[in-house]
Amino acid sequence: MVTNTRRAISGVLLLDKPVDLSSTTALGRAKWLLQALKAGHTGTLDPFATGLLPLCFGEATKFARFMLDADKRYLATLKLGETTATGDTESDVVTRREVNVSAAKITQTLATFLGAGTQTPPMHSALKQDGVPLYKLARKGIEVERVARAIHISSITMVSFTADTLVIDVAVSKGTYIRVLAEEIGEALGCGAHLIALRRLASGGFTVDDATTLDALEDMPMAERESRLFAPDKLCMGIPEIALSARDSSAFCHGQVVTLEAQHGEFRIYDPERRFLGVGAASATGESATLTAVRLMSTANLA
Repeated sequence: MVTNTRRAISGVLLLDKPVDLSSTTALGRAKWLLQALKAGHTGTLDPFATGLLPLCFGEATKFARFMLDADKRYLATLKLGETTATGDTESDVVTRREVNVSAAKITQTLATFLGAGTQTPPMHSALKQDGVPLYKLARKGIEVERVARAIHISSITMVSFTADTLVIDVAVSKGTYIRVLAEEIGEALGCGAHLIALRRLASGGFTVDDATTLDALEDMPMAERESRLFAPDKLCMGIPEIALSARDSSAFCHGQVVTLEAQHGEFRIYDPERRFLGVGAASATGESATLTAVRLMSTANLA
């Protein structure tokens, strides 16, 4: 039985989000089930999408941004021959065209999307213009100019294809809208398309294979729920690590500058006992570098 007592727990829960549930609602339910004081997510999934949603609790919320920047992988289902205003099932069909494509043509077309490219964010998105989400402007029939952003598609393959339904497996960089990609694929095939299902398979170093559902979480005793939490540093596995001496670890945790051999960038920082201290930024000058704290774990969590 879950009480209303809130606790200072820290870690990352990998949730397999169900369809028709917002990321915020999913986070709220998980927070309640874990009786957590503090929680946040690492980027939302649309309500109609399912799959991997990493949720952060306690100290892990400090490092959520590293998942925002991470590459992601999806299983996307496209309805060929139809387009909608939103590029997905959230609006009515606006155009219909004949579908006259082959599996060979699809494979050839998908290959053209590989690598670096650009994509213009859709009007039906949470991006803001002068503080107003674009989707709110779109609902009023207002369209504003959007700046195209750089994206990268590292892999894209056909999983299955029927007369008018195409399923693809695609790995993309941050900032890539799969809805827009579905529309672009449809146009390249000459028939149009929109997204009818989306499942996130991976984000950064996490995969949906290690995720749990809300229903399963509810059936677990509290100790088992807590055992599903990954350590906060798992969010930062995309950056290299540095192990500090005991003296430098103490200085780093107190916000003091630490001198290192020349290196540059952000690093996961550990002490001699392999405890995660936080993330630091190193700036090289000649043969040495200065390391300063970017985000620190609470010293209470290092005891």
